[in-house]
Amino acid sequence: MSRTSGEKNRRLAALGAALAGTALALVARRAWSLNPRAVRTASSLALVYTTRDETGARVRVLRTGGVYQSATYLDGRRMEPVFAYYRAFGRLFVLRPDTRRVLAVGGGGFAFPKLVAAEHPGVRTDVVEIDPAVIRLARRWFFLDEAVALARAGGGDLRVICADGRSFLEAAPGEAYDAIVLDAFVGAEPVRELATVEALRAARAALAPGGVLAANVVSRDEGADVAFLRSVVATARMVFSDVEIVPCTDDTHAQEDNYLVLASDAPLDLPDAIGYDADFLGEVLFD
Repeated sequence: MSRTSGEKNRRLAALGAALAGTALALVARRAWSLNPRAVRTASSLALVYTTRDETGARVRVLRTGGVYQSATYLDGRRMEPVFAYYRAFGRLFVLRPDTRRVLAVGGGGFAFPKLVAAEHPGVRTDVVEIDPAVIRLARRWFFLDEAVALARAGGGDLRVICADGRSFLEAAPGEAYDAIVLDAFVGAEPVRELATVEALRAARAALAPGGVLAANVVSRDEGADVAFLRSVVATARMVFSDVEIVPCTDDTHAQEDNYLVLASDAPLDLPDAIGYDADFLGEVLFD
């Protein structure tokens, strides 16, 4: 190994140790694996590395902007989501059992599309991810190609589309999808352009009658700040007739709280939805 290569590896190892040290560990401060991979994406430097969960199972994580973006098991559960909010997206199939066409805006480690491929044969999932580097790392380290093959073997499909999510929504044909999932972030920051009245109107136009929109919304300040959640709910109520909030926080894996905002023109009637009144609603978001 050359001196230059050795210095490069030491710098990467130091970077990985620094980033890992700032996160909540997947398990109580166990050492994560050697050989972390640093990948330059459009928005920031991404780090891919392997740790272990509370049972000792190996888990590969994708970390950008100081937060976890996705994770995958490395054993026979590699199509099963690690994080609770990805599993919560599966409620779309409870709300609308006849779902056969799904749009997911935001790829990351493709955790939810992998779940669909494994557990819902016959479903066509379109995943729109703006960053080609993220798609490449998902293919290399997060079993994306295996999920594509699995979906097709089950009579469905998993299409990966490199495009801007808002532009894709606006160009989508009417009534193209039974469900739409919004899960796009730049590091820890949500993509505001996907949460405005105009964006949600485009999503509603792309939904079949009675279709369901699901958006992942994350708190700030260790759960104390839910201003963006309040705005997303207020904005969704301008577009859809029924808007509900479901908590899906994973205390083991996350410092912030995750909420699933579900919206539809059909009644949702979720038994575990969080009740709210007019005082809860925040600022309506416009372009």
